[in-house]
Amino acid sequence: MAKKWFVLRVQTGRENSVKESLLKRVEAHKLQDIVSRVIVPCERVSEIRGGKKRVSERKIYPGYIMVETEVDQTSRIPEEAWFIVRETPGIGDFLGSRTAPVPMKDHEVEKLLADVERREVAPQIRVGFKRGDSVRIKEGPFENFDGYVEDINPAKGLVKVVVTIFGRATPVELEYWLVEQV
Repeated sequence: MAKKWFVLRVQTGRENSVKESLLKRVEAHKLQDIVSRVIVPCERVSEIRGGKKRVSERKIYPGYIMVETEVDQTSRIPEEAWFIVRETPGIGDFLGSRTAPVPMKDHEVEKLLADVERREVAPQIRVGFKRGDSVRIKEGPFENFDGYVEDINPAKGLVKVVVTIFGRATPVELEYWLVEQV
């Protein structure tokens, strides 16, 4: 039998606990060969809070989990797997119609799995402001200068801030955590 990926609606904020519950039920009913993988797509995000750098996980699709399961020639899920998934507390239903869930397309699955793998390796930097925002510099030689964000380089964690020095607008490139929104 072939395997396909399906998307399940779950209670927002309970994705990980629903995943664990589903995996326990699959193991208890010895259906690991039918329901092989369950993932909650997450990305690691680096942010500064209280002056300290923290890496946290953020769900890419809140309220959804992905399940890989066997299907027959008509892309139908076996009855015992259908029952276990549908009766797990916290799971709403499959995406698609009530009688026939729609599997994810192969290119969508490849992209999703590649994104999840890539995001697990290097945390993304989350900058709390955008171009044009008014900001104040917190540290360094330009401490307490006010300006506005001209450009953001999230890959390097740099922000270009335009400040007024001696009556002239001067762009200054700083690390994002040295700047706070006004």
